[in-house]
Amino acid sequence: MDSQSLAEYLESSLLSKIPLVKAMGIRVAGYDGSTLVLRAPLWLNVNDKGTAFGGSLYSLAVLAGWGLLSIKLREEKLAGDVVIHESSVNYRLPVTGELEAKCSIPGEAEYSRFVDGFRAAGKGRIALEVRIMKDSRAAVKFAGNYVAYATEK
Repeated sequence: MDSQSLAEYLESSLLSKIPLVKAMGIRVAGYDGSTLVLRAPLWLNVNDKGTAFGGSLYSLAVLAGWGLLSIKLREEKLAGDVVIHESSVNYRLPVTGELEAKCSIPGEAEYSRFVDGFRAAGKGRIALEVRIMKDSRAAVKFAGNYVAYATEK
């Protein structure tokens, strides 16, 4: 599958499997083979101050990491389920426009360890970072440890 087909597959999966995605208006804005971009409109994720709701920002960040690993497993032709194991988030600036989360594979060596572990033991672990920007500054910094488990499919 090419990057566009994988992005379409992910968006369809998110919408059909996770009801919150539809409620938040999340869509896949791009995937280039190593970076996934998710977007959501502010008006569906606004708080009482007119800025993005912290829970929406967190959810978008978690889903960016989850989505990236889900796509990468599919690219590798590996059947698995991805879960968030632990995370931390730092809200640095208010988000006043469209929410955009970017998550990238951290590096070839770390990604190879993840895939090799998955293939050898049916389970792989990887740490991912997600950024939600405001102009050119990181408004939200998210760090998540994800685990993928092999499934029979």
